[in-house]
Amino acid sequence: MTEDSTPGPGHERPATRALPPRPAGTPDPCGAAAPVPDAVPVIRGWSSFASCVLLAAVTILCLAPFSGRAFNTDEPLFVWAAKQISNHPLDPYGFQLNWYTTRLPMSEVTKNPPLASYYGALIGSLAGWSERTLHLAFLLPALGAVLGTYLLARRLCRAPLLAAAAALLTPGLLVSASAVMCDTMMLAFWVLAIALWVEGLEADRSACLIASAFLIAASALTKYFGVSLIPLLFVYSVVRRRRLGAWAWYLVIPLVILAGYQVWTRVLYGRGLLSDAAAYANTSREGLGSRALPTSLDCIAFAGGCVLPALTFTPLLWPRRGILLGVILGGLAGLALGMGWLHPGAVAFAEQRGLVSVQYAVHFGGGVSVLALAGAEFWKRRDAEATLLALWVLGTLLFAGVLNWTVSARSVLPLIPAAGILLARRLEAAPPTSPGRRLIVFGVPLLASGLLSLWITLADADLADSARRAASLVHERTRNESGTVWFQGHWGFQYYMESLGARPADFDSSQATSGDFMVVPDNNTNTLGVLPSIVESRETVELHMRSWLSTMNKERGAGFYSTVWGPLPFAFGPVPAERYSILHMAAPRTVATPGGDPRQRPAQP
Repeated sequence: MTEDSTPGPGHERPATRALPPRPAGTPDPCGAAAPVPDAVPVIRGWSSFASCVLLAAVTILCLAPFSGRAFNTDEPLFVWAAKQISNHPLDPYGFQLNWYTTRLPMSEVTKNPPLASYYGALIGSLAGWSERTLHLAFLLPALGAVLGTYLLARRLCRAPLLAAAAALLTPGLLVSASAVMCDTMMLAFWVLAIALWVEGLEADRSACLIASAFLIAASALTKYFGVSLIPLLFVYSVVRRRRLGAWAWYLVIPLVILAGYQVWTRVLYGRGLLSDAAAYANTSREGLGSRALPTSLDCIAFAGGCVLPALTFTPLLWPRRGILLGVILGGLAGLALGMGWLHPGAVAFAEQRGLVSVQYAVHFGGGVSVLALAGAEFWKRRDAEATLLALWVLGTLLFAGVLNWTVSARSVLPLIPAAGILLARRLEAAPPTSPGRRLIVFGVPLLASGLLSLWITLADADLADSARRAASLVHERTRNESGTVWFQGHWGFQYYMESLGARPADFDSSQATSGDFMVVPDNNTNTLGVLPSIVESRETVELHMRSWLSTMNKERGAGFYSTVWGPLPFAFGPVPAERYSILHMAAPRTVATPGGDPRQRPAQP
């Protein structure tokens, strides 16, 4: 039996049955486009079920070792919301917290919808709230994203296993899937919604279209970016059918559900959270002006860094002239960064600007490859599937680079399945070879991308764990002291400090008195500093990183979760130690350094 890559997920054909030859793009009796000629033959004796089992096994093997990692960046927001939901199911954000250096309602802090937290609440209520429990539970959305990519790829290319593997073995997916945030769950709903919509439209199956409509709503209620599925599938359907039809009414279903969510949250919190998130992004983009070009270029670089197969497969994807063009464009981008034309005010990585610029050039070249995959596919085929994939990639980049308040790997994540499918479609034109040689030719670039992606995931886990270790060390140092332990900074560090009894500094109301302690991390968000005149003594805790790679470090230009930290999704080089200052306060005075900004943005989409 061969791997089934024909339209119709779940249906396999016997090895003895051959499809009649039909020109690519010619509709079949169900209205589906004919498969592209199998220029990349599949492994003999390999079934679709075997492909799904293999993909599931590889996904679990890649992510399960990180299930015990500490919560990092915005993960505490999702965990706290889940705990709130477990006690008050109809009021997900009805509590206050200190995330911007002062207490605010959660409905003002978070800019994500609550569906991922509802899932976390279910798991936490049944199995507990430990890191390992929640991370293992969030393996399910990761499996949904990978297997959904495979199911969609079966309809769009002849090598769906390659497409899904190329999506899985990327830093963007593996790092995001090792967290308990909303991004991977949104992606799972996203690809499954597209797969069902394509099948429903081609075969006139109302059940598939209805299911897809509810998955679109689920995607948008997991992360607001899911709303963009509505225009994406509308355009695809118009190109496919060349006219409006009854199918358009199914796209009204998610609109009605989102309108209900807007009304519900307006009743609960005084404003609709859907429109509030849009207003936040719009306000955050004010004054973008001179930063528009750097932000757009950063977005391309992040796409290249997060979709490593676009780099590792380069010799198989492009002729020499294309590779040379990518090298030139990447070199120019790196030169612009090195000369200070991009991010001129970024002094944190000034000493490493040369190394950062070289890496930026490589990431940017990979991003050019991603863009070229979408553009070349559309130019060559100009059919509904090519339109879908091209708009999928370009729309995500538009959001990440222009509409969002910051560029991050989380905002680039949605294009990864499309990039994997585009890569597989591109390789369909490769000359046919023996199965053994094909495994080597395709396996080596995949293995290289996978190993590097696991290294990056390990570095991110090491960073997360360092905050948990730091909180424990601070607790051991101060547990026998009489003064209150205050801290600045948020993210995972806040989660663990609060769990050990420390209190976040509130610069609108609280004061540190003589004998209190103030803990200030170097590599964190919303830290305002302390006036030296009120510090009696200082002790520094340093935690050395095991990996020669950074995901969030301003000195290395790495900003996986936000380009506020740097223009690279990850950076190679010696990683500075994570430093925490334990300050023993001398007098009852305010602790904020004059001129601090208590509204510094967190690393949120």
